[in-house]
Amino acid sequence: MPLSDFACKNAKPKVKPYRLADGDGLYLLVQKSGSKLWQLRYRYLEKENILSFGKYPLVSLLDARERRDDAKRLLVAGIDPSTKRKEEKATAFTEARTTFGLIAEEYVKRMAERDAAAATVTKTKWLLEDLAHPLTKRPMKEITPAEILQLLQKIEKSGRRETARRLRGVIGSVYRLAIVTLRAETDPTLALQGVKSLARMTPLSGVFRIQE
Repeated sequence: MPLSDFACKNAKPKVKPYRLADGDGLYLLVQKSGSKLWQLRYRYLEKENILSFGKYPLVSLLDARERRDDAKRLLVAGIDPSTKRKEEKATAFTEARTTFGLIAEEYVKRMAERDAAAATVTKTKWLLEDLAHPLTKRPMKEITPAEILQLLQKIEKSGRRETARRLRGVIGSVYRLAIVTLRAETDPTLALQGVKSLARMTPLSGVFRIQE
C-alpha cells in the first residue's frame, strides 16, 4: 500500500532502523535517531543497488516519487542512476573549478611567470578583479555576450571608453586560455569586437545590432 504524508510524518523511531515501503522500490528508512531517509532499491545488470534521495521532510513524498520515476526511466534506457548521479556530481565539481575568476587568476599568474612587465600584470589584475568582478563566480560556459556587453557599457558610459576596450580584450584573452585548456568552447567577446562604441550596441534575439 502506498505511503501517505501522514504516515511519513508520524513514523516513530524504534530500537532498530526500519523501512516504510511506498512501492516500486521506493521506501522511507526510519533510523534509530528519528532521521528519515528516502531510498530506492533497484537492480542493474543483475546487481542490487540502493540510491538515496535525501531526508524527509526536506524531500517530500511527492518529490521522492518523482525522483524514483526519473531513476526508473534511466533504467529503462539502460543507464544506472547511481552512475548517472556520480557523473553529474563530477561535472558540477569541474564547472565549479572553471569559473571566470579562477581562470582569470590563472591567466594573471601565467603573465607574471612569463616575465611580463610588472605594471602590465598589475593593470591586468585590476581589470579582471575589480572591473570584471561581476563575472568572478560565473562558470565560463554560462557567460553570454550580452552579459559582457552590459558590463562594458556601464564602464564606457562612465567616460572610460578606452578602459572598456582594454577590459574586453583581457576578457577575451582569459577565454582563449580557457579554450586551449578545454575549459570553454567559445569566446563571447568575439561578438563585441570591431565596434567603436559599445554604448550603441543592443542584443536583439541573441544577435547584436548597432543602434541608429
